[in-house]
Amino acid sequence: MTSLFPVLLLTHITLAVGLLLPSVLLPFLLRRRGGEPSTVTRALMAVQGTGTLIIAGGLALTGAAMLWILGPELLTQPWLMTALVLYALNLVVAAFISRPNLRRMIGLRGESSDETWARRARRQRLVAYGMAGVIGVIGFLMSAKPDLW
Repeated sequence: MTSLFPVLLLTHITLAVGLLLPSVLLPFLLRRRGGEPSTVTRALMAVQGTGTLIIAGGLALTGAAMLWILGPELLTQPWLMTALVLYALNLVVAAFISRPNLRRMIGLRGESSDETWARRARRQRLVAYGMAGVIGVIGFLMSAKPDLW
């Protein structure tokens, strides 16, 4: 079973990043108001919509499988608990700030000015920078496994 662990770990990491990827990338792909979205933008919008539950389910399954292989004592590691809390905070930001604002930006047509849209887009990019920074910290914690306390 441990020979499958690298595949399980890679799958888990891919799903974890994939769950947040649309919220981080879409603010940069939506550079101008209106127009036809690119194929990549449409794919990210689809993942953000219906794919979220599928990805979250896969993430939960792979996480449980890794805990089964490595043992539950892994959950006593401060670096892992810190990373999990940061990931949960990132998910909250994605669900309650980033995604609703992106939907509003995509749905804006003629009811607001280009200046309003640009201001909202700039704000969304700042949120995405913050989320990307937190993802970087999580990556550091997972790879370095520092002794936090």
